[in-house]
Amino acid sequence: MDDVTAAKHLIRLLDLTSLNKDDTENRIEKLCAKAQTPYGNVAAVCIYPKFLPLAKSLLSDTGIRLATVVNFPDGGADLSKVRAETEYALEKGATEIDAVFPYKNFLAGDHQTCADFVALISKITGKKHPSKIILETGVIEKAALIARAAGICIDNGANFIKTSTGKTPVSATPEAANVILETVASGRRNVGFKASGGIKTIDDAKKYLILANAIMGWKWVSPSNFRIGASSLLDNLIEVIERGY
Repeated sequence: MDDVTAAKHLIRLLDLTSLNKDDTENRIEKLCAKAQTPYGNVAAVCIYPKFLPLAKSLLSDTGIRLATVVNFPDGGADLSKVRAETEYALEKGATEIDAVFPYKNFLAGDHQTCADFVALISKITGKKHPSKIILETGVIEKAALIARAAGICIDNGANFIKTSTGKTPVSATPEAANVILETVASGRRNVGFKASGGIKTIDDAKKYLILANAIMGWKWVSPSNFRIGASSLLDNLIEVIERGY
């Protein structure tokens, strides 16, 4: 696939993200405007819960989904807090929930809490509001452990498995993506995949597109199954399209 074709395809798979501590309404307004490109709209914007009502008012009738984060970025294990955060986000207009897996508990061997966490998120979000569980693969690191964590997500109702928060030294990597996709491919039900963190150029993004195509097949690579979360990638994709190569 040439870069221009890939760039046009990637735009509709993008979760355009702004998760900065100093985000303002003005920044979110600009993000929402940017999400609507001459080459098609992005799949979703991913923002903090307090900005959801603003984004909802700006993106109504665009088809762009509203994603937000819970248990972010620390990945705690307080399930009552997670429930409250998730219910609040849905009340504010979220249509997708990106929730950080309690990866510290997982690494300590407490897999039951992790299963309970994913099951809780899945129950609250239901079928209409996809849940993306963020594993923080740069911290989990080992392939066998990433596969085990992905399996917990699959077995407990997650809609997507996401690599990273983007807030740790190591974020998305093709190696971690490969493990997750292979685990999804061998799982008992279809689960989507989202790469996030450090993906800034079309060359970065194409690595994940190629992997997903190789493991899952081209028909699977659609917004309902595959996303890339990024803040600056869209600029590069548009640059590639307008340059023509």
